[in-house]
Amino acid sequence: MTKFLSAASFVVGLLCTTLLFTEVAQAQVDQQLKLDIQKKLGGSAKVRSVTPAPVSGLYEVLVGNEIFYTDSSAKYLFQGEIIELATGKNMTEQRQADLNRIKWSDLNQANAFKTVRGNGNRQLAIFSDPNCGYCKRLEKSLQQLDNVTIYTYLIPILSADSSLKAKQIWCSSDPNKTYIDWMVNGVAPSGKTDCSTPLDKNLAFAKSYGITGTPTLFFTDGSRFPGAAQITDIEKKFASLK
Repeated sequence: MTKFLSAASFVVGLLCTTLLFTEVAQAQVDQQLKLDIQKKLGGSAKVRSVTPAPVSGLYEVLVGNEIFYTDSSAKYLFQGEIIELATGKNMTEQRQADLNRIKWSDLNQANAFKTVRGNGNRQLAIFSDPNCGYCKRLEKSLQQLDNVTIYTYLIPILSADSSLKAKQIWCSSDPNKTYIDWMVNGVAPSGKTDCSTPLDKNLAFAKSYGITGTPTLFFTDGSRFPGAAQITDIEKKFASLK
């Protein structure tokens, strides 16, 4: 019995050692590919990581928040989607969704103004620029939503006037009403701009999480919807969270 246990321990130890060496070797391959691709791209783009793709012989190359693929010699770099034919699953799309996901708890609600409709039990966060046409379209559509709490984070990224309007909205006596009056009803904000605002914090958050356009929506599971999503898609997403 003792000999059996000793032999079993030896085999387990050997397997663990083999696995460790395999992981180290793979990490070295990944790092070398990263260095090779970064050298070829130069300073035009920052390669965040290189890891094995779901398809044998391919590697995922993460540049910023975009997914590319390369071969084992880093000779080619291409962009496209990997679809598993047996299931129809778009593996690239799923991976991109995972990369875009955030922790809901990372959102500082003190840096947003809040709209509550009905019982407010469904929650949604929106990053918006006051001069964004798609944001205005979205806000008009959102008036149809009920039983929802919406946190709006202003990120003035389009122009100097966006910054001015964002400050005027935040410094008003009722930022939420002032924002809706402008985005939905076309009543331009006015008044002071010298109050304390969270705009710089929101811009820093957006940069950290790769929020480069408006509107960008987040749900409580951390998933991200870029652009002026349709109400039907928003309702469908809420339904999936129940």
